Amino acid sequence: MKHFVVFVKYKVPMSEIEKHLKEHREYLQIGYDKGLLLCSGPQNPKVGGVVIARGEEQSELINFFSNDPYNLNNLVSYEYFEFYPVKHQPFLKDWIE
Repeated sequence: MKHFVVFVKYKVPMSEIEKHLKEHREYLQIGYDKGLLLCSGPQNPKVGGVVIARGEEQSELINFFSNDPYNLNNLVSYEYFEFYPVKHQPFLKDWIE
C-alpha cells in the first residue's frame, strides 16, 4: 500500500461548504469502511481540509474522491502527496504495513 496526504482546498465560501458537509462526511465514511482513510478534518483556519489515506495507487484515491459530494458540486480541489511512513506509533502498525 502507498500512503498519501490529501490536501483539500475550498473554492467557495464556507457557507457553501457547510451545505454539503453532512453528505461529505457520510461519503468519507465509505472510505473509512474500505480502509482507505486513516483520519480527516478541516484546516485551521477553515480554508480546506487534510486527509491521511492509503491505496494501491494514487489513482485509487483520485477515483474515490471524484465521487465526494464536495467534488461533485465543484466546491473543492485536491492535491495528493505520496509519502513513506518510516516511523509511526506502534498502534498504527497494522494500518501502515
